[in-house]
Parts: sequence; C-alpha cells; structure tokens
Amino acid sequence: MRRPRGEPGPRAPRPTEGATCAGPGESWSPSPNSMLRVLLSAQTSPARLSGLLLIPPVQPCCLGPSKWGDRPVGGGPSAGPVQGLQRLLEQAKSPGELLRWLGQNPSKVRAHHYSVALRRLGQLLGSRPRPPPVEQVTLQDLSQLIIRNCPSFDIHTIHVCLHLAVLLGFPSDGPLVCALEQERRLRLPPKPPPPLQPLLRGGQGLEAALSCPRFLRYPRQHLISSLAEARPEELTPHVMVLLAQHLARHRLREPQLLEAIAHFLVVQETQLSSKVVQKLVLPFGRLNYLPLEQQFMPCLERILAREAGVAPLATVNILMSLCQLRCLPFRALHFVFSPGFINYISGTPHALIVRRYLSLLDTAVELELPGYRGPRLPRRQQVPIFPQPLITDRARCKYRVVLVLRERWHFCRDGRVLLGSRALRERHLGLMGYQLLPLPFEELESQRGLPQLKSYLRQKLQALGLRWGPEGG
Repeated sequence: MRRPRGEPGPRAPRPTEGATCAGPGESWSPSPNSMLRVLLSAQTSPARLSGLLLIPPVQPCCLGPSKWGDRPVGGGPSAGPVQGLQRLLEQAKSPGELLRWLGQNPSKVRAHHYSVALRRLGQLLGSRPRPPPVEQVTLQDLSQLIIRNCPSFDIHTIHVCLHLAVLLGFPSDGPLVCALEQERRLRLPPKPPPPLQPLLRGGQGLEAALSCPRFLRYPRQHLISSLAEARPEELTPHVMVLLAQHLARHRLREPQLLEAIAHFLVVQETQLSSKVVQKLVLPFGRLNYLPLEQQFMPCLERILAREAGVAPLATVNILMSLCQLRCLPFRALHFVFSPGFINYISGTPHALIVRRYLSLLDTAVELELPGYRGPRLPRRQQVPIFPQPLITDRARCKYRVVLVLRERWHFCRDGRVLLGSRALRERHLGLMGYQLLPLPFEELESQRGLPQLKSYLRQKLQALGLRWGPEGG
C-alpha cells in the first residue's frame, strides 16, 4: 500500500556500534581542523587506526571553491539522496559493498563521499591482519574510482583523502597517493618568479652581496672577485665595514679578504674615525688573524693616540681586538688605565661593559706583559673574569687540570683555528698555572652513552698521568 504524500517515511537505521550519536534536535559535526589534528597524530597500527576511524564523518565542507562547485559529481541537486548515500556508506559491511554504493549511484556521489568511504574502509580493515585476495581487487577498483574523480575534489577533501590513504597503508609511490598529491599541488598558489637581479660588479656588486639578507648564498669566491674588480673609489668605509661584519658574523677566516681590509685601513688612516676603525678591526681579533700588512699595528697605534679621548668605548673595543691578537700597545694602555679616563667612563651608559673590558685588559697585562710599568685598573673597579674558585691560590695548589670543552662554534668556519675569545681564555688559564685538557667536539660526538663517555675521559686523564675515580682521590 502506497504511503500518502506528506506522511513520514520509515525511520533511518540505527548507527553502527561504536558510532557517536547526537541528542534530540542536535547534530554533531567536528571541525575540519580538529579532525586533521587527530588524523595526523594517529599511529598506523590496526588497533589505533580502528579506534581513530570511528569518529563520525564530517558533513560536506569546502575550504575554497572547487572546479565543480557544490554540485554532485553526477549532477543530482537533491540533498536527501546524498545524505542517504552517506548513511549507506557508513553502514557498509565490506569493501565490495562500499564500491557498489559508489559505482551504482553516480548521480548522488559528492566529493566528500570518497573520504567517508575511505574512513569506513579503515573501520572494516582495522581488525583484519590482511584482506583476502578478492578484497585486494576491490581495493584497487576503489582506488581507481577515487583517482578518476579526484580532479573534482576541493582542497579539504583532497587533504582528508590523502591522509586517510597514507594511514590505511596505501604506498606513498602508488597511483592513489600520487594522484591525490598531484591534485594537492595543483591547488597550491603559484610561486612568484624571483626578481631579476641586475649584474653588478666591483664595489656595487660587493655591497649588493653583503647587503643581501641571505649572506651565505654568496660564496667567498664571489666576494673575492667583486673586491678584485672594484676601483679604489668604490671601496668606501661603508662597503668595507659590511665586509668586516660579514666575515666576523659567519666566522669566515679568509686571508685575502682580511688582508684587503687591513690594507684599506692603512691607506685610509687619516680619513677614518675610531668608531669606524673598531668595526674594521673586529674580524681580526674574533678570527684570531694577525695580518701580514706591516703598517697595520703602527697605523692603529696612531689612530688610538689621536682618537682615544674622543670615543672611549670605541677605544676599548679596538684594544680588546688587539688583546686577542697579543698586540697591546703600551701607550694606549697608559691612557685607558689613567684616573681621568676611568672617572670619565664611570659616568657614561657604557660604564659596566667598559669596566669589564678593562678588567680583561688588566688580566692580560698581569699575565702577558711582565715588562709593563704603567698604571693599572684599581681593584675596586675590577669585574671578575674567571669564576672565583679558579683564581684562588688554594685552587691552583689543589687542582683537574681544567677540562676545556671545544664546541663546533668555538672555531672559525674552517674548523681548525680557535676563535680569538676562546684562544684568549685558554691562554690565560694556562698562564695562571692550570694544565688544559681540550675535549674536541668531534671526539665527544662519537661517544655513545655515559659508560663510553666515562671511558673516554679516563683515557684522556691517564695520558696526563692523572687518575679519575675513587682510586685517584
């Protein structure tokens, strides 16, 4: 007997066991972002996959317009049959039934139905270690069906199907994953072409390379060739400061470039202020490189004598670089340790950092310049350079040798020469009476586990005639 028009039809089947149901008058639809987070955090084991794929499927959702819009793949506009097909897919009992519902209802299939089918497929296969051969053929047919229709998917459906396909164990180089990945790339916005860079040579090319935020994209040979092609008038203080900062920042101990900076400093001596000179001298101390230019030190001594009272912080910075090179001029030390200079810097914003630098210079004078007879930094102005236990006479009589950890960044980029600050520290510890035991980073990185590391340290100490452990005290 036919049902009169308007009379409600039969109730929909109850959800399968394990599905989450909504209360009366409510609907449950997780957001795409929350679902993707769950998918991405899942493990691929069958047990976890089965639990993951019991999440109720999302309703049709598009993150952007697709090439087919909101129309079904086959063209049917009715929402009722579309939702009915989704329920049939959710309640399918086998992969073959999933394929039958998709293949027999082309007018009702929407793009999101394929992600629903993959999700249900995971539920069906989650408790089976290996599908029977007949289902393998069915899986291939389902893959081909998705491959044929994925050009109509929106980007959200492509992402969901791609993640589900990977979680279900479809090979990453297989046709399904490759097709979905290709469609995903097609949806990405095209990359803008890189801007055309004019061919710059000489000083302009050098400045352009050094001003680029991606410094290391330019090889050293490019900088050397640009410097060689530059005319003298193109090598301005600004360009040479950029070059000095580049070498210091990236620990590039490049002799040709450093010698060029030293020569520029000598040639332009009368035109340079101490604030510029401190930046030009910085890479020599940091990279532990004393240039071959014979007038380098006499030039700096003249600049210090001329500019010391004008820029106190720049003066101390220049002396710090020379301290790392073991080239401290006595005349400049007399000036910076004078009571007038110390009183002057005490009232400046840089007082603390200058006092620390002067303390390090005073330590260098005590340890490295036994012939110096000029003024020294008063004790009340000194800032501790080494930890207190290392500088007491009792510690020097009692002790480990000092273990010196040499990390990769303690060296210039070539990996063989210590940076100036690290070499200065080790030199001063040795002059204080300690025996240094360097621990190179290459050797430390090769140790695996605490027992192997202890054995490595024990061998190092035994080579110095020392013991480690209870037997050695």
